[in-house]
Amino acid sequence: MSKIYTKTGDKGTTGLLTGERVKKTSTRVEAYGTVDEINSALGLARAHCTKPEVKEAVFKLQKLLMLFMADLASSGGDKKYVTADHVTTLEQMIDQFDAKLPPLNNFIVPGNTPGAAGLDLARTVTRRAERQTLRLQEEEINSEVNEHLLIGLNRLSDLCFVLSRFESEAGN
Repeated sequence: MSKIYTKTGDKGTTGLLTGERVKKTSTRVEAYGTVDEINSALGLARAHCTKPEVKEAVFKLQKLLMLFMADLASSGGDKKYVTADHVTTLEQMIDQFDAKLPPLNNFIVPGNTPGAAGLDLARTVTRRAERQTLRLQEEEINSEVNEHLLIGLNRLSDLCFVLSRFESEAGN
């Protein structure tokens, strides 16, 4: 029987998909760790959402985030996990939900419903992940961050915002 702990990270390093060992404090690990945090925030939001179409959309996003993390954990290799098609899918989801909402005429204070609040939390964590990914691109020598990943993070935060509004407003 294998154990959950491997002891390979006991000295402050972790393995990337490439097999390379890096410090757990590296910008790359911070970036994909924050994407993992988005996934957890989305899971919490999904558990509290009341609208089935939002729950389904969030579940799709959670699966997509696995590709985001793989892209970041691949150390800028040739393999790109997030593609232009993924960005298009995010944009279509934004448009689908936004079309069902009234025009936005004021700032929104998060917290109308637990699900909407969770989605707003995921939005803010996504913004942090985007900043960390941009920092990764700036700081790491020979680090080429997949442009579709960066665009995808930007669209994901927009989608979380729209989903939060939909969960909070639509049909109320």
